[in-house]
Amino acid sequence: MTLRTTAIGYMENLPVTNPESLVERTVDVPPLGSHDLLVEIAAVSVNPVDVKQRAQVAPDGFRVLGFDGAGTVRAAGQAVTLFSPGDEVYYAGTIDRPGTDQRLHLVDERIVGRKPASLSFAEAAALPLTTITAWEVLFEQFRLTPDSRGTLLIIGATGGVGSVMVQLAEALLPDVSVIATASTPERADWIRSLGAEHTVNHRHDLTSQVLAIAPGGVDWLFTGHSEGQLPLYATIVRPFGEITAIDDGPRDVSPLKPRSITWHWEFMFTRPVQQTPDMSGQHDLLNRVADLVDEGRLHTTATQTLSPISAATMRQAHELVESGRTLGKVVVEG
Repeated sequence: MTLRTTAIGYMENLPVTNPESLVERTVDVPPLGSHDLLVEIAAVSVNPVDVKQRAQVAPDGFRVLGFDGAGTVRAAGQAVTLFSPGDEVYYAGTIDRPGTDQRLHLVDERIVGRKPASLSFAEAAALPLTTITAWEVLFEQFRLTPDSRGTLLIIGATGGVGSVMVQLAEALLPDVSVIATASTPERADWIRSLGAEHTVNHRHDLTSQVLAIAPGGVDWLFTGHSEGQLPLYATIVRPFGEITAIDDGPRDVSPLKPRSITWHWEFMFTRPVQQTPDMSGQHDLLNRVADLVDEGRLHTTATQTLSPISAATMRQAHELVESGRTLGKVVVEG
C-alpha cells in the first residue's frame, strides 16, 4: 500500500498574496531509499531559497517546497546506520528532492544531524540550512582554524546565515574579530548580543566605516548580496584577502585582480546534489553544532514562530521573508 502525506507547494509563479501561490495537496511518499530516513515533520523554517524556488516553473505541475526541517524518524532504509526510528533530528534537505513542507519527508541520513536536546523542534528548525552555509564558509572556504587571526566582515549579518556565522566565530575563532553590518540600531544591538565586536551600517558609507576599524582592509568578507558590489569590496578587503558569496553574484571578478583577492562560491547543496564522497560531512557538522547548542555556546536564530503548518501560514511566512526585513529566521510549527 502506497504511503501518502499532506504537502504544501506551488504550481505556478504567483504573488504570495494570491491564495493559489501556495496550496495544500495529498501526495504519495516515494519509496524509502537505502540511506533514507522517513521523518515525521514537526517544524520547518522558510529561507530566501524557498522564495526563489517558487518563482520557477513547478515540475510536473506541483513542487513541494521547504528545506529546513525538524522532526522524528519513523522508518529507516536498509543501509541506514546513523539513526533509528524514534530519534529526533534536524536537517536542511536538498534542492533536487521534494521539500520538507509536508507531514512525512524522506531525507538521506548522511545530511541529517541529531536535534539539539535543549531546543524545541521549532527552535531547531531555524538552524540547519543557515548553519551548514555559515560553517562551510568559515571552515571550508576560508579554512579558518582556532589559531586564525584577522578581521571578518559579514555583510547582511542580521539575516539567517550571518546571525549563525557571528556565533560560530565567537565560539570557535577566538582571535578573529567580526565586523557585522546592520541597518538599524535594533539590528546592531541584536547582532552585538550574538558576539559581533563591531557593527557598521551598510546603508551609509561602508568604506570609511570599515577602514576606520580595519585600516589595511579586512581579511575575509562574506556576502549574500554581491551584485554590483565588487568595486566596493576591492577597497575594503586587504591584498590577498578572500571573499565568499552565496548569491548568484557577478560574472566578472576582474576588479579584485589588482589586490589578488580570492573569490569563493558557497552552495550548501553541493554535497547532496553531487553525492560527494564526503557527503556525511554535513551530518558531522550538524552534530557538532548540536553539541555547541547544548553547551550553551550557540543559540537558535528563530525570531518569529507561526502555526500551524498549512498553506495559509506558509504564505504568511513567505511574505515575511520576501519583505527582506526579517531579523533572524521565520519558523512554522504544528
